Amino acid sequence: MEMTEPKSINLKNPEFYINRDLSLIEFNKRVLAQAKNDSVPLLERLNYLCISCSNLDEFFEVRVASVIEMASIDPTATGSDGTTPAEQLAQISLRAHALVEDQYKVLNDILIPKLAEENIHFVRRKDWTAAQHKWLEIYFNEQLLPILTPVGLDSAHPFPRILNKSLNFIISLTGKDAFGRNSGSAILQAPRALPRVIKLPADEAQSGGNDFVFLSSIIHEFVNELFTGMTVNGCYQFRVTRNSDFFVDDDAIDDLLLAVEGELAMRNYGDEVRLEIDAKCPEDTVNFLLSRFNLTRDYLFLVHGPVNLNRIQEINSLVDRPDLKFSPFKPCLPSQLARNKDIFAAIKRNDILLHHPFESFSPVVEFIRQAAVDPDVLAIKQTLYRAGGDSPIVAALIKAAKSGKVVTVVIELRARFDEKANIDLAAQLQEAAVHVVYGVVGYKTHAKMCLVLRREGKQLHNYVHLGTGNYHPKTAQLYTDYGLFSCDKELGEDVRRVFAQLTSLGKVTKLNKLLQSPFSLHKGLVEKIERESSHAKNGKPARIIIQVNAVVEEQLIQALYRASQAGVEVKLLVRGMCCLRPGIPGVSENIEVRGIVGRFLEHARIYAFANGGNQEVYASSADLMNRNMFKRVEVCFPIESKKLSARIMHNLELYLTDNTQAWLLQPDGSYQLAPCPKGAEPIQAQIALLNELQA
Repeated sequence: MEMTEPKSINLKNPEFYINRDLSLIEFNKRVLAQAKNDSVPLLERLNYLCISCSNLDEFFEVRVASVIEMASIDPTATGSDGTTPAEQLAQISLRAHALVEDQYKVLNDILIPKLAEENIHFVRRKDWTAAQHKWLEIYFNEQLLPILTPVGLDSAHPFPRILNKSLNFIISLTGKDAFGRNSGSAILQAPRALPRVIKLPADEAQSGGNDFVFLSSIIHEFVNELFTGMTVNGCYQFRVTRNSDFFVDDDAIDDLLLAVEGELAMRNYGDEVRLEIDAKCPEDTVNFLLSRFNLTRDYLFLVHGPVNLNRIQEINSLVDRPDLKFSPFKPCLPSQLARNKDIFAAIKRNDILLHHPFESFSPVVEFIRQAAVDPDVLAIKQTLYRAGGDSPIVAALIKAAKSGKVVTVVIELRARFDEKANIDLAAQLQEAAVHVVYGVVGYKTHAKMCLVLRREGKQLHNYVHLGTGNYHPKTAQLYTDYGLFSCDKELGEDVRRVFAQLTSLGKVTKLNKLLQSPFSLHKGLVEKIERESSHAKNGKPARIIIQVNAVVEEQLIQALYRASQAGVEVKLLVRGMCCLRPGIPGVSENIEVRGIVGRFLEHARIYAFANGGNQEVYASSADLMNRNMFKRVEVCFPIESKKLSARIMHNLELYLTDNTQAWLLQPDGSYQLAPCPKGAEPIQAQIALLNELQA
């Protein structure tokens, strides 16, 4: 009997893919779940609620705005999951509304009552004491009244331009003003400089606790003061979210800096993509606002509380209750650096791996500081994507330039929502005679690299730092990332060549050890995944562990599907969105996807391959996304020291056994908490790593 080959499976089948935007909403649900988690300190739970809200803001500003644009440009276009823009928007609306409803339930039904138990109160207007009312009236008259400017709506005062994500009020009025006008309504915009929560003085607080009043409550209570001689019939908060992703035409750019500055000015007035209104607002007023912003009810969110929940995050710094926050910890130093103050001597002895925030970011700052004052250092080259204000790294670079060293900085002006800060940073560096380059038109420079050229005797040596995260000391305390110090000759030469590409418009040159996008990274990762498939078919050790922020790129997903079909064990640690669908019979039953949501934001990118027993570990600035592979300059660097690669593998295994903060992606696109078997010891990877390195 003639044998027939099994029918091949079409790996482009839309049923094998999860929509990226729906996956991102699922991530925000996991963040919100931390706000419900009784094991998390109470003020940190409030923080997680605020993070889920700010994440959703950005989701509408960027992702929803993009889908709306696609719906108008090409309504029949489909992604890997086969859905049209209109179908995506319908699903986004359903899930986003459910998420927002859950956010306000968490605030009103869980967190506010629990905070009250801890003597932290959000005092509602109906509960103000006479003394509190008097104090707040004085506060309104002295601090708010002078800067609040209501706009009556009439033919001379059209509906004002509403800033993106600003707090606004629509006010219904009767009576005539000083000029005999009766418009019937007014708009009041609350300046962004005003705090959204006001702390009452201790002598006005209940039981000596922490009492807070929402800015919106104060304005509601005393809004009559703004309309002398008229009657306020209603006052309702609203907020508009706008398209904040700007477009720079790469083909028409003469000056990237001017192009970005021009677009930046328009960010606050992009197209409307969401409208949030107080749920008590009358139907006719809701419809009026919808018509003003040209939005349908799919983009309307009627909320039971402040329309800008993320601003409640201010509470964390206003309440001195360490018992309700995460315990502070001091990041440690690797032994090589603790023993040796000369960072170049330490790096020359061995490669050094840093794992933030468990280990301090200070060696990275010290690396550049020492380079700035070392008479043997001739040049420093560095990429900056997000640096943060008052950065000690920027200060060291300026000092180096002023001391006569050649300092070159590649600044990415289009780092989303940091554009203004990066424009200011570029000006600051240029004033100090630093050579500032704005990267490559059409490609964001997202690689994290620093190169120090040092003369030792008659020879020149390259010392490099390569990282998975930004050169940002503050986020290095909150994000998990890896950084590698090395003076390996080939690695240093690779970094030098990449800088040469970025600054001199040179041709692509072959690299010794680095994989680089948009040239060799995608192809290299596909080849390494296919190599694991080959090893599995030949009975050799085959396993893939990938830790990233996102898995979206279709060809890499298909390579992972083929690896699963070949019998390769594939473990994916994905913090955010994942379009790969695990557990499909005959396609992805050997793939597990898990995401960790804990005290620190998972940000590292690691690619590990068993490689037939010759383990390979790479770290990178790149996620498995189209933009990282084809539209950004990224680097992926090998961890060649067996000791250091073993350490990363140990950390990965710890994440894979987490049964406390790990969420497992299900075939239907939902997530479930990883089970902790009865009698088993609870494992929390981030805390275990913290304890290990502290010890």
